[in-house]
Amino acid sequence: MAVAPLTPQQLYTPCPIELIPYQTTADVTETLEVVGQERALAALEFGTGIRHDGYNLFVLGSPGAGRHGVVRSFLQQRSAREATPPDWCYVHNFEQPHRPRALRFAPDRGRHFCDAMTQLVEELRSTLPAAFESDEYQARRRVVEQEFKDRHEQAVDEIREQARAKDVALISTPGGFAFAPLSGGEAMSPAAFHKLPEETRQRIEADIEQLEQELGERLRRLPQWQKDARRRIRELDRDIATGVVQPAFGELKSTFGDTPGVAGYLDAACQDVIDNVGDFVTSHEEAGPRLPFAPEPTFTRYEVNVLIRHPDGGGAPVVYADLPNYPNLVGRLDHQARFGTLSTDFTLIKPGALHEANGGYLLLDALRLLSQPYTWDALKRALRAKELRIEPLERAIGLLTTVSLDPEPIPLDVTVLLIGDRRLYYLLVEHDPEFAELFKVAADFEDDLRRDPASTDELARLLATQANRQGLLPFGAPAVARVIEHASRSAGDAQRVDVRLNHLADLLTQADYFARRSEAAQVTPDHVQQAIDAAEMRAGRVRERLQEAILRDTLLIDTRGERIGQINGLAVLGLGGILFGRPSRITARARPGQGRVLDIEREVELGGPLHSKGVLILSSFLAARYATGEALSLSASLVFEQSYGGVDGDSASCAELYALLSALADAPLRQSLAVTGSVNQFGEVQAIGGVNEKIEGFFDICNARGLSGDQGVLIPAANVQHLMLRGDVRDAVAAGRFHIYAVRTVDEGIELLTGLPAGVADAEGIYPEGSINGLVSDRLAEYARIRAALAHGGGENGNGDA
Repeated sequence: MAVAPLTPQQLYTPCPIELIPYQTTADVTETLEVVGQERALAALEFGTGIRHDGYNLFVLGSPGAGRHGVVRSFLQQRSAREATPPDWCYVHNFEQPHRPRALRFAPDRGRHFCDAMTQLVEELRSTLPAAFESDEYQARRRVVEQEFKDRHEQAVDEIREQARAKDVALISTPGGFAFAPLSGGEAMSPAAFHKLPEETRQRIEADIEQLEQELGERLRRLPQWQKDARRRIRELDRDIATGVVQPAFGELKSTFGDTPGVAGYLDAACQDVIDNVGDFVTSHEEAGPRLPFAPEPTFTRYEVNVLIRHPDGGGAPVVYADLPNYPNLVGRLDHQARFGTLSTDFTLIKPGALHEANGGYLLLDALRLLSQPYTWDALKRALRAKELRIEPLERAIGLLTTVSLDPEPIPLDVTVLLIGDRRLYYLLVEHDPEFAELFKVAADFEDDLRRDPASTDELARLLATQANRQGLLPFGAPAVARVIEHASRSAGDAQRVDVRLNHLADLLTQADYFARRSEAAQVTPDHVQQAIDAAEMRAGRVRERLQEAILRDTLLIDTRGERIGQINGLAVLGLGGILFGRPSRITARARPGQGRVLDIEREVELGGPLHSKGVLILSSFLAARYATGEALSLSASLVFEQSYGGVDGDSASCAELYALLSALADAPLRQSLAVTGSVNQFGEVQAIGGVNEKIEGFFDICNARGLSGDQGVLIPAANVQHLMLRGDVRDAVAAGRFHIYAVRTVDEGIELLTGLPAGVADAEGIYPEGSINGLVSDRLAEYARIRAALAHGGGENGNGDA
């Protein structure tokens, strides 16, 4: 029975206006964020609800499916119901300055503690100098200083009296003390001294030597007396400082002492202030001129670095790291230049995205994360250890030996959500054993949904939400229906709709542009169609050049007449997100041989594995149908003419089989028909992708040359449900100027292409005379006889062509 062409109604499935739940999008007030992602939302609910190690999430799906927006909206709603995580601060470690301490505070308490410490230091800088300028302190200090002075003067006076008793004077000089003999109560000159008798001089010299020894003994006690005086002054300073500092720190302990670790830190800070009270008291005038590059007194060690601050009641944080490099992820140690050198301290510790998201959720783009050096390993290390350790990248990879800060690690409690495509997810599962242990939940977003009244209603509401959110003109119900029909076209299936939100939002925006340009009050289907046509035109340069090459016979494609062993196959090309069909000439040649079908594309390494598989299936089909009782005595070749790039996929296997059957049966094929579809070993035609674009690609060539009424396309019957063809194609079909045939078997297709019956074998396996199968069977039997004769004659060449 001949295959009838499809009717116009079978080529397009319109969206009924009555399924749109409003007149215009302006009538919709409620918002709808997502449609038909129940599976993904259930995975998000599970992964964020379970609080166990390794239950992080990988959100997978195609780009543009709205994963980022849906996940953020979901997390924000969930995080608002969760407890606010604590604040984290870094403070100076007075025992080990290179290991800053991490303090944990209740939400927003870290900022208060920081402010309190800043205010305390400012108060001490004014109250301590006042305490040391008080009359009490000055009097007590003068007592100590006077005692030292009195002891020194008493020791000198005792030596002076002993010297006077021996007629020797103790003289104070700029270089110290000196002794001189007395004469008449006056110091004797050297000349007078040398005139004295020898015995007298020796006696005086002996006395002076003894006095010098005694004076030396007394003066050697002076450093100890000075040390005792300084010690007593320091004790006095400590007493005064303690009386001022301890009450001030006591107030902070009463306020913040219930926080673990704060009381110990305040005690250490209090003791450090007392020990270094001179930094608070010494003025620039008292200190004298400062040496070049000498550090000024600093109070940085009493500051509080509020690393992470959360407002009380703000819920769990939701953080998206747009640039997840190593320092942005795990934190960093900044440095400042001073006198040509770089220095750092705990106040220059900066948080990373993991710190900001600690206690909540961290959202990362998987591809961006993996493209940054060392960040993937750093993330896995933090998740395994459940702590955040800030260290320079150079030290983490063993290249830094310089002594630097080693901040105390912070406990980590975060749920990480990676967003990536499916290919990346499965690559990680396959090649990284740790990935499956750390990311145990996959949230898989659908790219398209089944098209039914329920999904149409939801999608219409989602489109209204998008239009209202972007401030677009109202879309009438017919315009929304046209958008939904285009969503089916984008999905490549009349029974499904594409729900990639960015594509739909772009179409709405572009339709709004054309509506505003025409000064329309609302968007109509014509405006939507203008947007679709304009997008195809902008990306249509390559398509138009290929069509031009065909129309100028640079690329040889026949759309009229008949040829043996030649057929028009259909392929789909994609450039810049736009798909378009392109016809290709496929030719076949046959000769006696050893049962081999030569794939020229594969021989020159232009054919992909799927295309090669399709050619091998042809060989199996021929052998099973026509050479049941003997070996297949065939040598054939297949090629895509004027193909200068790679060829892959099995959607041309049907066309290749038709060309090969034509060559064997010596039956010409109609060049007005193009073919797409794959074939299995039983001769059944199987569905392929891009059916709409393939049909339209051949139609455009036929239409440019002039439709003759006998042109058309053969498609698999299974692809009828996918048809969403352009209006001009449907109009041509309705006028009988173009035809689309849906075939289920190779026999149905070969009858349309040749006009001859395919023929069904009888009980003995004999096909009717004059049928295509009969002609092919006869030709293969002839090849077998030729091969047998050549073999009997001692040679084979198999060079004849059919």
